[in-house]
Amino acid sequence: MDDRLIVALDVPNALAGLELAGKIGDAASFYKIGLGMLTGGGLALANELKQEHGKRIFLDMKFFDIGATVEAAVRGIAQYDLDFLTVHGDPHVVRAAKQGAAGSGMKILAVTVLTSLDRADLDAGMIVPGDLAEIVATRAARAFEAGADGVIASPREAGLISALPEAEGRLIVTPGVRPAGSDAGDQKRIETPATAIANGADHIVVGRPIWKAADPRAAAQAITAELTGL
Repeated sequence: MDDRLIVALDVPNALAGLELAGKIGDAASFYKIGLGMLTGGGLALANELKQEHGKRIFLDMKFFDIGATVEAAVRGIAQYDLDFLTVHGDPHVVRAAKQGAAGSGMKILAVTVLTSLDRADLDAGMIVPGDLAEIVATRAARAFEAGADGVIASPREAGLISALPEAEGRLIVTPGVRPAGSDAGDQKRIETPATAIANGADHIVVGRPIWKAADPRAAAQAITAELTGL
């Protein structure tokens, strides 16, 4: 199994997530569970997939709060022995998350700029003017300086981030990945799986093109086959 592919279990609840993981079987070894499933048994599913099925788990919570609250929340999550956890990339959040994760093997990934946003969205949110890719790279560098184990960014910025001196030994995880011909959905900064990895991503996150497919297992296999040739 190629753990560069992370399958996003963006389904309503833990039962649907477990069913989907069963359909995919050994075609994927790494799963993302996000906020959409938080009230539908997401943590229970994460624990079951990790402990009973031997899967790697990326918990996508995107924590953002004062330092003490983030530290406490991350410390609570760390007891589940999961692999990745996301927080917003602000340095104070990253530092607090690293303190909360201390003593565990869970890696803290810092969100730079969501892949569903473009420059117009940043303007609407009163984010500093400038080139979006450069803003992403700057946020990544500051997150690394604060201790992040990796960052979340679109595949279009992966190359800029991997070239940063601060990026050595850190992870780049890219959502916004779509196989050729797939519907972009609400994503705006997208690339194909092969392009994302070639640009410097260590892991790609793919959701709808897999779980909406008539045969999710075959869809996952097609993506890993695309990566195998790299």
